[in-house]
Amino acid sequence: MERHCAWIMRDPDYIDYHDQQWGRPEYDDRKLFAMLCLEGQQAGLSWLTILKRIPDYHALFADFDPLVLAAFDEQQVNELMSDQRIIRNRLKIQAIIQNARAYLALQQQGIQFSAWIWQFVGGNPMINHWQHSSEVPVSTPQAEAMSKALKKAGFKFVGPTICYAYMQAVGMVNDHLIDCPWHPLCNNPLS
Repeated sequence: MERHCAWIMRDPDYIDYHDQQWGRPEYDDRKLFAMLCLEGQQAGLSWLTILKRIPDYHALFADFDPLVLAAFDEQQVNELMSDQRIIRNRLKIQAIIQNARAYLALQQQGIQFSAWIWQFVGGNPMINHWQHSSEVPVSTPQAEAMSKALKKAGFKFVGPTICYAYMQAVGMVNDHLIDCPWHPLCNNPLS
């Protein structure tokens, strides 16, 4: 499968991300939580900037374990601020910690994150049929509703544009172009 969506650059990490992850429906709570945090780190940057640092984020942020992250204190934030392997933005670092606390608060209410986050698309991927990348929106009413609900629940760096990028990444929407060989592979929630 040599053809990819128009936004893919020649970078091997980007190609692998497109082919193996982007748009594939994800239902695992922890993976969904991690990707939400990572999408927030992208704000104002290219996704490739974050993609290259994902292993470092996992190493430095306790593999995105909400229980561990929720206990991070100011000293740990300061240590992270001096680590060149990640984006050293205090608000973004603090957002990951706050998001862990918000995630745990949902759990304490008996809410499973996967079911809660997937409710914005009715539990199944929305299948789009875009012919050109210019047709792909940067936000949708579903992303706006998700953003509003996440903010109300205490999550940070979850604006509508970030939420739509997140929905694309975790397969809540299939925005592979119709001539991309990966489009049909991402239509099945169990793929």
